[in-house]
Amino acid sequence: MNSQTLREARKYEEATEKIVTEQERPAFHLSSRIGWMNDPNGFSIYQGQYHMFYQYHPYSCIWGPMHWGHAVSRDLLHWEYLPAAIAPDCLYDRDGCFSGSAIEMPDGRQLLMYTGVYNEVDPAGGKKEVQTQCIAIGDGIDYEKYEGNPVITEKDLPEGASRNDFRDPKIWRAPDGSYRCLAGSRPADGSGQLLLYGSDDAIHWTFRKVLAENRNRYGLMWECPDFFELNGKWVILTSPQDMLPQDFEYHNGNGTLCLIGDYDQETETFTEQYNQSIDYGIDFYAPQTVLSPDGRRIMIGWMQNWDTCNLKTSHGKWYGQMTLPREIWVQNGRLYQKPIRELEELRRNRVEHRDVKVGGPTLLEGVRGRLVDMEISIRPDEAEEMYQKFSIRFARNDIYQTTVSFRPHESVMKIDRKFSGSRRAVIHQRRCKVLGKHDGRINVRIILDRYSAEVFINGGEQVMTATFHTPLEADEISFNCTGTARMDIVKYDLQ
Repeated sequence: MNSQTLREARKYEEATEKIVTEQERPAFHLSSRIGWMNDPNGFSIYQGQYHMFYQYHPYSCIWGPMHWGHAVSRDLLHWEYLPAAIAPDCLYDRDGCFSGSAIEMPDGRQLLMYTGVYNEVDPAGGKKEVQTQCIAIGDGIDYEKYEGNPVITEKDLPEGASRNDFRDPKIWRAPDGSYRCLAGSRPADGSGQLLLYGSDDAIHWTFRKVLAENRNRYGLMWECPDFFELNGKWVILTSPQDMLPQDFEYHNGNGTLCLIGDYDQETETFTEQYNQSIDYGIDFYAPQTVLSPDGRRIMIGWMQNWDTCNLKTSHGKWYGQMTLPREIWVQNGRLYQKPIRELEELRRNRVEHRDVKVGGPTLLEGVRGRLVDMEISIRPDEAEEMYQKFSIRFARNDIYQTTVSFRPHESVMKIDRKFSGSRRAVIHQRRCKVLGKHDGRINVRIILDRYSAEVFINGGEQVMTATFHTPLEADEISFNCTGTARMDIVKYDLQ
């Protein structure tokens, strides 16, 4: 039975989405239907389609009581909005239906698992969120909350774990047909941990163990976990809050963490071997993955950063978009990423320039636009000394630009959007230490979609993501070099 709260949200989004024109949205990244979007939720396959739910406040472009927005796609690039799936309409989730996941049940129904939040007033008059895990089951459009909700509460927490920081359940089927779920938690040390629960029916859950512990190494609370096997290794993705930087590997604030290791399914023991950031740019958080029908592991994150949410235009009708879906794999103890191959079907108007000598500002015929897929190979000019810095500027005109630059002597790549139209002193730059040899050779693939850039470095060994709010008429792409370098470029328009 749909509640009045949900009916109102559905009525509102259907009526108001009409005010957003196609040109005001990204062309092939999923954006909020109307209002606010954050974390991807319930990224899954159900009845032959990809389903993406998302944290959603339809009534404004700022974070508010969380609903679940809903969209479906067959290729992960063309999305159709469905009515909002759930709304905060019960006592246990009256202050928000926070992040979670989805799975297809053996009986053909779709199960959503999410965090229900309600505020409790403490003796001093302050408010604290109480967080529990809840279930809703439906047919891909309409969902009924389980009458026995919440299904995991503070009584199911290990000793010392906070009931105020306990969220974002990721559910999956174990090989024996039973269910597991992993949730973020804050233990007594104030750091983060991931808790593993088990169930025979996805309704009645028992605590099994602490699967991974932060021990104050990577930020504090760990949010939005995912866990899966990939290329013979097991991977944990999570988003730590309040990180301290570690050289170039982790940035301050809300970041991302990938742990790669081994997993003993008998004892349910995860052994860490490698760690890294998932994305080295400005705007990436809370990724979720799904296994495609042809066996690819595909990841999508929220293309935003909690510390830059006031970087938006005052007249916006929607706020928040997802990253490009990325195929991910593990190679030599490292997570690699590349744009899903379906993107190549959108390519039009191939332009190629070979062995271009770049010594100062350089424009190339046919290379411009805001819906672009370009692959660029840079190398030193053999006759000259090593160049000092190579820059690629896009979304550019006389006023605006966003820049990706590489300094070979330091092997550092930087993304910089301070001239992109921002009127706020938020995070505008991030730097990344490019792995491998320092010989001035680098390959980058840059995907532009109106209001974002995703930069894949050296075949996806590292990625840098950033959004910007630059007027669309700024569509020039230029190249510059301090010293001289040689460049090959292949560029496509995306339609």
